[in-house]
Amino acid sequence: MSTVVISQQPVVVTQPQQGEWQTDLCDCCSDVGVCLCGLFCFTCLGCQVAADMDECCLCGPTMAMRSVYRTRYGIPGSLMGDFLATGCCPLCSLCQLKRDINKRKSMGIF
Repeated sequence: MSTVVISQQPVVVTQPQQGEWQTDLCDCCSDVGVCLCGLFCFTCLGCQVAADMDECCLCGPTMAMRSVYRTRYGIPGSLMGDFLATGCCPLCSLCQLKRDINKRKSMGIF
């Protein structure tokens, strides 16, 4: 009769899908702090996003930043979609980007 020694417990790790946003465009309730920051100081939130991505402060809320981020993480979409998101709802677009950065940081994949 052999004895089996278990040296590690099974662990469940939830990893985000590589090619999708961590939150929806209008999912403000998932991180109210980010939404309030964007609402009351849009420029500050834009600078935070730019700093996270090692870019110029003025680049944060732009279509280009969203496109670069989407490409880096394999998130499906198009330049037209980025243009519409940043043009029609810049606050939601910027908040989504910052929420995504925060979630990826917390998971160690940013």
